[in-house]
Amino acid sequence: MRGSDFAELKAFVAVVERKSFARAAEHLGLSPSALSQTIRHLEERIGARLLNRTTRSVAPSASGELLYTRVAPLFREMAAAVAEASEATGQMSGTIRINTLGIAARTLIAPRLSRFHQVHPNVVLDIVVDDTLADIVSGRFDAGIRVGGRLEKDMVAVRLTPDMDMVAVASPDYLARRGTPRSPADLQDHACINWRLQMDGRPYRWEFRKRGKSLEVEVDGPVVTNHPDIGIAAALNGLGIAYYFERDAVGELIAQGRLVQVLADCSISRPGLFLYYPNRQHRPALLGSFIDCLLDRKPFDRFDNVP
Repeated sequence: MRGSDFAELKAFVAVVERKSFARAAEHLGLSPSALSQTIRHLEERIGARLLNRTTRSVAPSASGELLYTRVAPLFREMAAAVAEASEATGQMSGTIRINTLGIAARTLIAPRLSRFHQVHPNVVLDIVVDDTLADIVSGRFDAGIRVGGRLEKDMVAVRLTPDMDMVAVASPDYLARRGTPRSPADLQDHACINWRLQMDGRPYRWEFRKRGKSLEVEVDGPVVTNHPDIGIAAALNGLGIAYYFERDAVGELIAQGRLVQVLADCSISRPGLFLYYPNRQHRPALLGSFIDCLLDRKPFDRFDNVP
């Protein structure tokens, strides 16, 4: 195979996996126009359209899907071989693609980016924050991070955190004006910050447990959002009661007195955060090192621990 043939196939795989010429060009260190020309040369050489392009998306054609299915595993094998060779010298290189919930990106990954880079300066972390529970296999990710209980089937799962408490909170000003709910049923008389589930677009029905019985409450209020930063800000500004994971900055705000927990006796816990990846015979060395970093294991335990 000529070097240009290899480069064209590598470019094609990058576009399919990133679903974007711009992102693929950035990954390959090319300009978008140069990448488009490379794909055109490949299509001319093969004699078939490989990619269907619109102003908003890029997807493989039927011929492109067949080609990708055959060549992508070869590129992954080559990347794995290079990674193993790098590991043998103690100098890993390559790219890890991670699909993660926002809470994991904020509380686990972001605080550890620097320490991972110090140990592996030649490794690129490609982090996609996604609360929609995307399929990591079809999305060509190396791993995903989700709350336990929502993991994809046939995956190897690694627990990253203990179970996580959910807490209902409001500002002292709101509670002074509207009173404190004593039971989940009281929420019907309160303004609540709705949390929209991205999987199907429905507002989340708040879940509680009272005297051993599970309860679901449909709440209403002035704000509906799919992002906790907006919901927490709304609660801080006295717009209503919010219900989020204590780990996601809410616990600190309670400790500072800026938010007050309510309904503590019936709030629930969720299974913790888990990293998961396809059930293959061998876990890639780069992914194993990334997991070690998230769990503060060697060689990352020599850095200051992150809560």
